[in-house]
Amino acid sequence: MTRVVIKAKNGINASPVPGPLTMDAVSAVADTLRNTGLALLDQLPTRQDVLDAAAHVMHITAHRDSDPDGLTVIRDTGQHTGREGFAGLSNGEVLPHTERSSLAAPPRLMMLVCARPATTGGQCLLADSHAVYADLAEHHPDALTALSEPRSAFFGGGDGHLGAVFTPRPDGRPEIRLRWDSLARFSPLAQPYLPVLRAAITRHQQVLTLAASQGYVLDNTRWLHARTAFTGPRLCYRALGEPKDIGP
Repeated sequence: MTRVVIKAKNGINASPVPGPLTMDAVSAVADTLRNTGLALLDQLPTRQDVLDAAAHVMHITAHRDSDPDGLTVIRDTGQHTGREGFAGLSNGEVLPHTERSSLAAPPRLMMLVCARPATTGGQCLLADSHAVYADLAEHHPDALTALSEPRSAFFGGGDGHLGAVFTPRPDGRPEIRLRWDSLARFSPLAQPYLPVLRAAITRHQQVLTLAASQGYVLDNTRWLHARTAFTGPRLCYRALGEPKDIGP
Protein backbone atom coordinates (compact mmCIF):
# COMPACT_ATOMS: atom_id res chain seq x y z
CA MET A 1 0.00 0.00 0.00
CA THR A 2 1.38 3.39 -0.97
CA ARG A 3 2.12 5.57 2.00
CA VAL A 4 0.80 9.12 1.99
CA VAL A 5 2.81 11.60 4.04
CA ILE A 6 1.47 14.92 5.29
CA LYS A 7 4.55 17.12 5.29
CA ALA A 8 3.63 19.17 8.33
CA LYS A 9 5.85 21.62 10.13
CA ASN A 10 5.33 19.56 13.26
CA GLY A 11 6.48 16.42 11.48
CA ILE A 12 3.17 14.56 11.36
CA ASN A 13 3.12 11.45 9.15
CA ALA A 14 -0.25 9.91 8.37
CA SER A 15 -1.00 6.51 6.88
CA PRO A 16 -3.96 6.24 4.52
CA VAL A 17 -6.96 3.97 4.62
CA PRO A 18 -6.92 1.76 1.50
CA GLY A 19 -9.96 1.55 -0.75
CA PRO A 20 -12.36 0.31 -1.86
CA LEU A 21 -13.72 0.79 1.64
CA THR A 22 -14.71 -2.28 3.63
CA MET A 23 -16.78 -1.96 6.79
CA ASP A 24 -13.54 -2.12 8.81
CA ALA A 25 -12.12 0.69 6.69
CA VAL A 26 -15.29 2.75 7.11
CA SER A 27 -14.95 2.31 10.86
CA ALA A 28 -11.30 3.39 10.67
CA VAL A 29 -12.27 6.51 8.72
CA ALA A 30 -15.02 7.32 11.23
CA ASP A 31 -12.64 6.88 14.16
CA THR A 32 -10.03 9.08 12.54
CA LEU A 33 -12.54 11.80 11.70
CA ARG A 34 -13.87 11.68 15.24
CA ASN A 35 -10.38 12.11 16.69
CA THR A 36 -8.60 14.44 14.28
CA GLY A 37 -11.17 15.50 11.69
CA LEU A 38 -8.98 14.30 8.80
CA ALA A 39 -8.55 10.86 7.22
CA LEU A 40 -6.29 10.01 4.29
CA LEU A 41 -7.45 7.63 1.57
CA ASP A 42 -5.67 5.51 -1.02
CA GLN A 43 -6.34 3.00 -3.81
CA LEU A 44 -9.41 4.71 -5.26
CA PRO A 45 -8.42 4.66 -8.95
CA THR A 46 -11.79 5.16 -10.66
CA ARG A 47 -14.67 7.58 -10.39
CA GLN A 48 -16.93 4.73 -9.28
CA ASP A 49 -14.47 3.81 -6.52
CA VAL A 50 -14.57 7.40 -5.28
CA LEU A 51 -18.35 7.49 -5.44
CA ASP A 52 -18.65 4.20 -3.56
CA ALA A 53 -16.20 5.38 -0.89
CA ALA A 54 -18.06 8.65 -0.44
CA ALA A 55 -21.39 6.84 -0.18
CA HIS A 56 -19.96 4.66 2.60
CA VAL A 57 -19.02 7.59 4.84
CA MET A 58 -21.54 10.31 3.95
CA HIS A 59 -24.96 11.13 2.64
CA ILE A 60 -23.81 12.90 -0.52
CA THR A 61 -25.34 16.32 -1.18
CA ALA A 62 -25.46 18.10 -4.51
CA HIS A 63 -23.37 21.16 -5.30
CA ARG A 64 -23.86 23.87 -7.90
CA ASP A 65 -21.08 22.31 -9.99
CA SER A 66 -21.66 18.62 -9.27
CA ASP A 67 -22.71 15.99 -11.77
CA PRO A 68 -25.92 13.97 -11.34
CA ASP A 69 -24.10 11.36 -9.22
CA GLY A 70 -23.11 14.07 -6.71
CA LEU A 71 -19.40 14.21 -7.54
CA THR A 72 -17.81 17.44 -8.73
CA VAL A 73 -14.93 17.25 -11.19
CA ILE A 74 -12.26 19.68 -10.00
CA ARG A 75 -10.12 20.72 -12.95
CA ASP A 76 -9.05 23.76 -14.92
CA THR A 77 -11.99 24.31 -17.27
CA GLY A 78 -10.30 27.20 -19.03
CA GLN A 79 -13.45 29.26 -18.43
CA HIS A 80 -13.38 30.17 -14.74
CA THR A 81 -10.11 32.06 -14.22
CA GLY A 82 -10.76 35.23 -12.23
CA ARG A 83 -14.43 34.47 -11.51
CA GLU A 84 -15.38 34.88 -7.87
CA GLY A 85 -16.54 31.65 -6.30
CA PHE A 86 -15.04 29.51 -9.08
CA ALA A 87 -11.34 29.45 -8.15
CA GLY A 88 -11.36 25.68 -7.79
CA LEU A 89 -12.25 25.30 -11.47
CA SER A 90 -9.17 27.23 -12.61
CA ASN A 91 -5.48 26.41 -12.32
CA GLY A 92 -4.83 29.25 -9.89
CA GLU A 93 -4.24 29.33 -6.17
CA VAL A 94 -7.20 28.55 -3.92
CA LEU A 95 -7.04 30.25 -0.52
CA PRO A 96 -7.95 28.48 2.76
CA HIS A 97 -11.70 28.18 3.03
CA THR A 98 -14.75 26.33 4.28
CA GLU A 99 -16.72 24.58 1.57
CA ARG A 100 -20.13 26.22 1.03
CA SER A 101 -19.56 28.84 3.71
CA SER A 102 -22.61 30.80 2.57
CA LEU A 103 -25.03 28.12 3.78
CA ALA A 104 -26.58 28.26 7.24
CA ALA A 105 -25.17 24.76 7.78
CA PRO A 106 -22.22 23.95 5.49
CA PRO A 107 -21.75 20.24 4.67
CA ARG A 108 -19.94 18.50 7.51
CA LEU A 109 -17.70 16.37 5.29
CA MET A 110 -15.64 17.02 2.17
CA MET A 111 -13.85 14.25 0.27
CA LEU A 112 -11.26 14.93 -2.44
CA VAL A 113 -9.52 12.21 -4.48
CA CYS A 114 -6.93 12.79 -7.18
CA ALA A 115 -7.57 11.05 -10.49
CA ARG A 116 -4.74 12.75 -12.38
CA PRO A 117 -2.01 14.81 -10.69
CA ALA A 118 -0.68 18.13 -11.92
CA THR A 119 2.56 18.46 -13.83
CA THR A 120 3.75 21.03 -11.32
CA GLY A 121 2.06 22.44 -8.22
CA GLY A 122 -1.47 21.57 -7.17
CA GLN A 123 -0.56 20.62 -3.60
CA CYS A 124 -3.35 20.52 -1.04
CA LEU A 125 -2.88 22.84 1.95
CA LEU A 126 -4.81 21.80 5.06
CA ALA A 127 -5.09 23.68 8.35
CA ASP A 128 -6.69 22.41 11.55
CA SER A 129 -8.80 25.24 12.99
CA HIS A 130 -8.36 23.83 16.50
CA ALA A 131 -4.64 24.58 16.25
CA VAL A 132 -5.36 28.01 14.75
CA TYR A 133 -7.85 28.76 17.53
CA ALA A 134 -5.37 27.74 20.25
CA ASP A 135 -2.66 29.83 18.60
CA LEU A 136 -4.87 32.92 18.60
CA ALA A 137 -6.06 32.28 22.15
CA GLU A 138 -2.45 32.23 23.36
CA HIS A 139 -0.89 34.96 21.25
CA HIS A 140 -3.74 37.17 19.97
CA PRO A 141 -6.76 36.91 22.30
CA ASP A 142 -8.19 40.21 21.06
CA ALA A 143 -8.21 38.84 17.52
CA LEU A 144 -9.96 35.67 18.66
CA THR A 145 -12.62 37.69 20.49
CA ALA A 146 -13.29 39.86 17.46
CA LEU A 147 -13.40 36.93 15.04
CA SER A 148 -15.80 35.04 17.35
CA GLU A 149 -18.25 37.92 17.74
CA PRO A 150 -21.73 37.01 16.41
CA ARG A 151 -22.76 38.85 13.23
CA SER A 152 -19.16 39.91 12.55
CA ALA A 153 -18.84 38.23 9.14
CA PHE A 154 -21.09 37.71 6.13
CA PHE A 155 -20.42 34.89 3.68
CA GLY A 156 -21.94 34.68 0.21
CA GLY A 157 -24.22 36.83 -1.91
CA GLY A 158 -27.57 38.35 -1.02
CA ASP A 159 -28.85 35.08 0.44
CA GLY A 160 -25.64 34.29 2.33
CA HIS A 161 -24.95 33.67 5.99
CA LEU A 162 -24.35 36.24 8.73
CA GLY A 163 -22.20 34.78 11.50
CA ALA A 164 -18.59 34.67 12.62
CA VAL A 165 -15.29 33.04 11.71
CA PHE A 166 -15.29 31.00 14.93
CA THR A 167 -18.45 29.65 16.55
CA PRO A 168 -18.47 27.47 19.68
CA ARG A 169 -20.14 24.07 19.53
CA PRO A 170 -22.28 22.87 22.44
CA ASP A 171 -19.31 20.76 23.62
CA GLY A 172 -17.11 23.87 23.66
CA ARG A 173 -15.01 22.99 20.63
CA PRO A 174 -14.82 25.70 17.95
CA GLU A 175 -16.18 25.48 14.45
CA ILE A 176 -14.71 27.61 11.67
CA ARG A 177 -16.29 29.29 8.66
CA LEU A 178 -14.08 31.23 6.26
CA ARG A 179 -13.43 32.42 2.75
CA TRP A 180 -11.14 35.16 1.45
CA ASP A 181 -12.71 36.43 -1.77
CA SER A 182 -15.17 39.28 -2.31
CA LEU A 183 -18.02 37.00 -1.21
CA ALA A 184 -16.82 37.42 2.38
CA ARG A 185 -17.30 40.68 4.26
CA PHE A 186 -16.21 41.43 7.79
CA SER A 187 -17.27 43.94 10.42
CA PRO A 188 -15.06 46.94 11.25
CA LEU A 189 -14.25 45.15 14.52
CA ALA A 190 -13.07 41.94 12.81
CA GLN A 191 -11.44 43.41 9.69
CA PRO A 192 -8.19 44.60 11.32
CA TYR A 193 -7.47 41.08 12.61
CA LEU A 194 -7.65 39.31 9.24
CA PRO A 195 -3.85 39.50 8.69
CA VAL A 196 -3.34 37.95 12.13
CA LEU A 197 -5.77 35.16 11.23
CA ARG A 198 -4.11 34.59 7.87
CA ALA A 199 -0.69 34.32 9.50
CA ALA A 200 -1.94 31.82 12.10
CA ILE A 201 -3.50 29.66 9.39
CA THR A 202 -0.25 29.70 7.42
CA ARG A 203 1.71 28.61 10.49
CA HIS A 204 -0.48 25.55 10.89
CA GLN A 205 -0.91 24.56 7.25
CA GLN A 206 0.11 21.06 6.28
CA VAL A 207 1.13 20.25 2.70
CA LEU A 208 -0.33 17.14 1.08
CA THR A 209 0.80 16.03 -2.38
CA LEU A 210 -1.67 13.58 -3.88
CA ALA A 211 -0.78 10.96 -6.46
CA ALA A 212 -3.47 9.34 -8.61
CA SER A 213 -5.99 7.35 -6.50
CA GLN A 214 -5.00 9.15 -3.27
CA GLY A 215 -7.17 11.59 -1.36
CA TYR A 216 -8.62 12.66 1.93
CA VAL A 217 -11.89 13.25 3.72
CA LEU A 218 -12.12 16.02 6.29
CA ASP A 219 -14.48 17.66 8.73
CA ASN A 220 -15.42 20.81 6.83
CA THR A 221 -16.37 22.61 10.05
CA ARG A 222 -12.89 22.00 11.50
CA TRP A 223 -10.32 21.90 8.68
CA LEU A 224 -9.66 24.64 6.13
CA HIS A 225 -8.51 23.46 2.72
CA ALA A 226 -6.60 25.29 0.01
CA ARG A 227 -4.56 24.53 -3.09
CA THR A 228 -1.43 25.86 -4.76
CA ALA A 229 -1.52 26.96 -8.39
CA PHE A 230 -0.66 24.25 -10.89
CA THR A 231 0.19 23.40 -14.46
CA GLY A 232 -0.89 20.34 -16.38
CA PRO A 233 -4.04 18.20 -16.53
CA ARG A 234 -4.77 17.94 -12.78
CA LEU A 235 -8.18 16.34 -12.15
CA CYS A 236 -9.82 15.46 -8.84
CA TYR A 237 -13.22 14.24 -7.71
CA ARG A 238 -14.94 15.96 -4.80
CA ALA A 239 -17.91 14.87 -2.70
CA LEU A 240 -19.75 16.85 -0.04
CA GLY A 241 -22.22 15.54 2.48
CA GLU A 242 -23.34 14.73 5.97
CA PRO A 243 -21.63 11.97 7.94
CA LYS A 244 -23.17 8.56 8.35
CA ASP A 245 -21.12 7.68 11.45
CA ILE A 246 -18.48 9.94 12.92
CA GLY A 247 -20.19 10.95 16.14
CA PRO A 248 -19.77 14.35 17.77
